[in-house]
Amino acid sequence: MKIALIDGSPKTGKSCSSFLLKALEPHIAAGNATTRFRVSTQPLTDEEYRELCRMDTLVLAFPLYVDAVPSHLFRMLVTLENYLKTEVNRKKEIFVYTIVNNGFFEGEQNHIAIDIVKNWCVRCGLHFGQGMGQGAGEMVGSLKKVPLGRGPLKNTGRALQEIAENILSRRSAPPLFVRPNFPRFVWCFMGTHFGWNMRARKNGLTKKDLLKHPSETNRH
Repeated sequence: MKIALIDGSPKTGKSCSSFLLKALEPHIAAGNATTRFRVSTQPLTDEEYRELCRMDTLVLAFPLYVDAVPSHLFRMLVTLENYLKTEVNRKKEIFVYTIVNNGFFEGEQNHIAIDIVKNWCVRCGLHFGQGMGQGAGEMVGSLKKVPLGRGPLKNTGRALQEIAENILSRRSAPPLFVRPNFPRFVWCFMGTHFGWNMRARKNGLTKKDLLKHPSETNRH
């Protein structure tokens, strides 16, 4: 089986989307041909689009943007739709699975983006397999030294194992919504003190600056 792993993160460096695809790949690679595609600053080539049309399975991984698909990835999907309609040698049955991550604690926040991909599959005549919504994406992506399926990544590991089994069996299933295995208040504390506050200091801002009303920042 030919499987395309499509990284839809706009980040040119490491991202939660690439982390999740890397964690999934060992579960589906045996006996199959996996190919990675990166959709960020550079558009896919004509040959890459045609290659996607010949795949058996597409796995889309991307971050949530305004409860939807990032604009650059949306443009790629629109272009791919046109190729799928004109490529005479494409596979008749292509299954699509998607893994969406967000910065909220709850993975359920990704349900609209998953539905968007599902509706896109209907337009293209593809089979939608399953969607996975990962909460606390930024923090999960930073836990690369934590064994998958253990500690705070226990739920993530189980969800990736389930979606991998469905990919291998070309089976459709209800969406999976995942929260990290630690209390919400820990996520809030870590995000505030080691996320926003640290980024603010790097950009010459203080905690007080972060609490200002937007109208105050426009005053000269």
